[in-house]
Amino acid sequence: MIGALQTVLDPGVLLVVVLSAVYGVFIGSIPGLTATMAVALLVPVTFHLDAVHAIAAVVTLVACAIFAGDIPNTLLRIPGTPASAAYTDEVHAFTRRGLQDRALGVCLVFSVAGGLLGALVLMLFAQSLARVATLFGTVEYFWLYLLGLGCAVVATRGSPLRAALGLIVGLGLSTVGLSTAHGSERFTFGIAELYRGINFIPAMIGLFGLSEVLRNLLVLDRAEGPAPEPEPTRRGLGPVFGDALPQLWRRKAATLRSAAIGASVGMLPGAGADIAAWVSLGVSRRLSPNSGDGSLDSVGDATAANNSALSGAWVPTLVFGIPGDSVTALVIGILMMKDVTPGADIFVRDGGALVYSIYLLFFLANLVLLPVGFLAIKAGGALVRVPHRILLPVIVLFCVIGAYAANNSYFDVGVMLAMGLLGFTLDAWRVPLGPVVLGIVLGGPLEERFIGTLNTSGGSPLAFFERPQSLALSVLCVALWLAPALSALRRRRRA
Repeated sequence: MIGALQTVLDPGVLLVVVLSAVYGVFIGSIPGLTATMAVALLVPVTFHLDAVHAIAAVVTLVACAIFAGDIPNTLLRIPGTPASAAYTDEVHAFTRRGLQDRALGVCLVFSVAGGLLGALVLMLFAQSLARVATLFGTVEYFWLYLLGLGCAVVATRGSPLRAALGLIVGLGLSTVGLSTAHGSERFTFGIAELYRGINFIPAMIGLFGLSEVLRNLLVLDRAEGPAPEPEPTRRGLGPVFGDALPQLWRRKAATLRSAAIGASVGMLPGAGADIAAWVSLGVSRRLSPNSGDGSLDSVGDATAANNSALSGAWVPTLVFGIPGDSVTALVIGILMMKDVTPGADIFVRDGGALVYSIYLLFFLANLVLLPVGFLAIKAGGALVRVPHRILLPVIVLFCVIGAYAANNSYFDVGVMLAMGLLGFTLDAWRVPLGPVVLGIVLGGPLEERFIGTLNTSGGSPLAFFERPQSLALSVLCVALWLAPALSALRRRRRA
């Protein structure tokens, strides 16, 4: 630990951490530019860095980019990451009331808290938690994805039936393209670009960003009044941290619970922060009495799960060399390039100094996120004071650039425009858009694991319940789906 501390506190490593934090916040705050893309762009730079410097750059970049996705999510109603889509409407409602600093302060403080708790989990239980990940097979991932989809319905504000309709729309869109389970094309209509399916990044930008522009165009003249101002009686750090820190202290147990959920889900290969955010949000709204409209409690829980899931994804990466998400897949390549092989040997390399350096870098990255994130919030706050006649065309420009940057494809721009119209229509019918995005993201993996389980079991549906862990997850899923109906019956009986 002493050797790792000396390595991490080297001025060169600290400079890399600060520069990566600024780069991560900049990339993460632009819709369409994901943390994975930022890491991919950073790979050539890591050729000239040693292992610790390269890992410091990646860890800091990802931690800051995940939080930065909340900035356009809050200010413009455009999720910077798929996980941010879980609480888009809640945080953007505060921007409409001129309280965007309060919402972003909660996102920042709980992101840092979740990241620190996730790093602690990684440090203390990495090898033990990795054994749990080995118990999950194809059928367990099926139930896990189904659990995430169920949370999208249960955790959404408003009618569960409308949320289920949005989920069905998303699942339907996920079937477009070549099926990985069947190897056949579906709903491509002879268009070559549709063979790869609908990319969720332009779909997400269109559903939330462009639909918000279209909605604002209908009331442009009425919305052209003075832009909302932050609370006039609080200056400096107050608007950002004044409510977030007391909320964190008040919800200590809930934050620990959310961080544990994030770390547990994140360590499962392919799960990631997206499912962690939805599961944590669903649990928070079921267990927290103050998670209704006008409250940021459930938002804080979801953001804590976001960043703790980043640490959890490193558990299978370090112990087994299995990437927990797309970022850690790139990390494995960077480590191999530095002659570092993930697995049992990494825990004894240089007396364990390297792996302890990784642990400390997670702590350092989240601490650096506090000042850098605060400056980003203050800089982004200027957006809400721009007149709508100027801001709306700029948002459209960002939507087009973000959709094109996903694959350098003009077709994705068309997908974004079509999804914008769809999102505008669904919004008019009060159908929540978060379940649509999650359906697009998880529909393919869900189908692939469903078909895979049936193929390996000879078509027997009992294969979904044979193992103890799959049976437990199935019971949890059924309970989650029945919870709204049971709550409605309980309310009727009381009435």
